[in-house]
Amino acid sequence: MRRLVLALIFLVFVACGVWVGVSAQSPSSEVAAPLVYTSATTYERAAWLSGGERFPAGAQIMIQDAKALRQLMPGFAASADPIVSFDGTKILFSGKRDAKDTWQVWEVAIGGGEAKRITQCSSGCIRPFYLPANQLVYARKVDGQFVLETAPLDGGPSLQLTHTPGSALATDVLRDGRILFEAGYPLGKGQSPEIYTVYSDGSGVEAYRCDHGSPRQGGKQSDTGDIVFASEHGLGRFTSPLAHAVDLNAPAGEFAGDVLSTSSDDNVVAWRPDSKTHYSLQVWNSRTGAIATLVAASESDLVQPTPIVPRRVPNQHPSGLHEWNYANLLCLNAYTSKYSFAPGTIAMMKLYTTNEAGKPKLLGSSSVEPDGSFFIQVPADRPLQIELLSRQGKTLKREQGWWWMRKGEQRICVGCHTGPERAPENAVPAVLLKTTTPVDLTGAIAASHKGGR
Repeated sequence: MRRLVLALIFLVFVACGVWVGVSAQSPSSEVAAPLVYTSATTYERAAWLSGGERFPAGAQIMIQDAKALRQLMPGFAASADPIVSFDGTKILFSGKRDAKDTWQVWEVAIGGGEAKRITQCSSGCIRPFYLPANQLVYARKVDGQFVLETAPLDGGPSLQLTHTPGSALATDVLRDGRILFEAGYPLGKGQSPEIYTVYSDGSGVEAYRCDHGSPRQGGKQSDTGDIVFASEHGLGRFTSPLAHAVDLNAPAGEFAGDVLSTSSDDNVVAWRPDSKTHYSLQVWNSRTGAIATLVAASESDLVQPTPIVPRRVPNQHPSGLHEWNYANLLCLNAYTSKYSFAPGTIAMMKLYTTNEAGKPKLLGSSSVEPDGSFFIQVPADRPLQIELLSRQGKTLKREQGWWWMRKGEQRICVGCHTGPERAPENAVPAVLLKTTTPVDLTGAIAASHKGGR
């Protein structure tokens, strides 16, 4: 892949930071390996947060190979979000055959032919990704927001993964099988994008890191296994040895995310110097910080670069869920938190969901043991929120956002708002020494639907 990037760079003649030629987009006539990307008059990268249109003036997927530059779907009114199959022979994409259509997910052979429609979404489906076992994940628009779903590529019932009041959009599928997605922070409520993960059955949702701050979006897993993303400071990275993000050596300007790792140092990125100009595809060296134009267009945003090459199939997640309408949550120690609580101050927790109007609704409460442990049963596939109270009944901390648990999910949390890097103490929580039956906080939502345990 490093040869590909070097070949592309040396074959480019650049004048004033754009390609030179007879057309608006005029890439080199020789490319070492094919590349696919999206070309749009305007790219509104954060519009999905409020259920809006990312490509308000349309878009077209472009393929550059050794022969020429061409549209992937010339007969479509719009196409975007290309992702290449694991064997490198097909492309999933979002598309509109006619301008009046809603976005749907389609699949087509890279060599051409008739596109196969995958989804039948009344309000639109976007941003697909391949999953193992002939599945895909995508975002469906429901009641003005985007929710993640999975479905078989060959047709069949879909499965909703996300269950919060806000929008979610997948950005990658990690090697370990988890889906990397972005949503507003606090989860399901805020309008500042943050990066999260969830398993392909909708269980185990969590923030990738808990050092929340500036917006982070467009995360992709690099060849090293790190997560590289766009931030308001340029580019950032999550790496296994650190519990917080680190800034990368990137030029000033705005990045659209979807960083394409091509070697240990070289990457293809969508970048623009400021909001008044268009995104172009650049080759960025993470070691030196140098950037060089790969392809640009004077009147278009070029985003979502993807190489057309075979790639590793992610691990398949074996689901252990059951068709119950509830889930069980064991908190080992509420004092283990990014927030400071004096020993002995947490006496009770309350659990909330949302009502039909989207307002918080109290489901019930449970005592918290002196060691900070509690064991509760919660309604499945519903927005959830926890509040911690003192012995005097005063609020010590209440979550600002929302989370969920899937049907039959059995989850153990180290503490309240602890990062995924935290390990539990080697001790039996006090609540389990008293009882192994969770406190029922399912409320009326699940009361009439309980089955066997």
